[in-house]
Amino acid sequence: MKKFALLFLLVSLLPGCVVPVIVGAATAGGAVIYDKRDFKTMGQDQQAYQNAQELLDYNKDLKNAHIVVAVFYNTALLVGQTPTPAQRQEAYDIVSKVPNIKRIYNEITISGPTTMMQRSSDSWVTTKVRTALLAKPGLSSNNIKILTENGVVYLMGKTGRSEAELAADAARRVTGVQKVVKVFIYD
Repeated sequence: MKKFALLFLLVSLLPGCVVPVIVGAATAGGAVIYDKRDFKTMGQDQQAYQNAQELLDYNKDLKNAHIVVAVFYNTALLVGQTPTPAQRQEAYDIVSKVPNIKRIYNEITISGPTTMMQRSSDSWVTTKVRTALLAKPGLSSNNIKILTENGVVYLMGKTGRSEAELAADAARRVTGVQKVVKVFIYD
C-alpha cells in the first residue's frame, strides 16, 4: 500500500493530462507495473495482435470461421474453428507474415464455429482461472496470459518451469476447464 501511495504522490506531481493515463494504467489489474515484458515488447505484441486479428477478421477466405489470436512475448497463439484444413492453413499463413511474431502455435480445430453461449462460458472460465492463479501462493500470475476456447484453457507467458506447473495445476482445478495447454517460454 505504501508503494501505491508513493506512486500516486509521484504521479500527482506530473502535468495534469498525464496523470489519468498513468494512474489508469497502474490500476488496470497491475498489468503495466508487474508485466515482465519491456515496453518495446509490449508495444510489439499489441501491434502484432491488432494486425493479425484484423487480417484474419477481414479475410474473405476465412468466412464461416471463428479465429482468435493472442500474442505474448512475440509468440502468437491461434485458436478457434475453421470448417476446412485449408482455412486453418490460410490463417497460419496470414499470421506468419505479421511483423514481430517469431513463433506461432496453431491450435485451430476443424469444425463449425462455437456458439455465443460457449464463448460466454469460455469468458467465465477465463475469469475463474485468472482468480485461481491470483490466489495461488508462489505464482506471479500477471506474467501469464489466459485464453479459453471451447473449454480448453491456454496459458502463455515467460516463466520458470515450476511456476508454469503451478499455473497449470491451478487452472486444471477450475470447474469448466476441460483441458489445459501450456504455451510458455521458459526462462
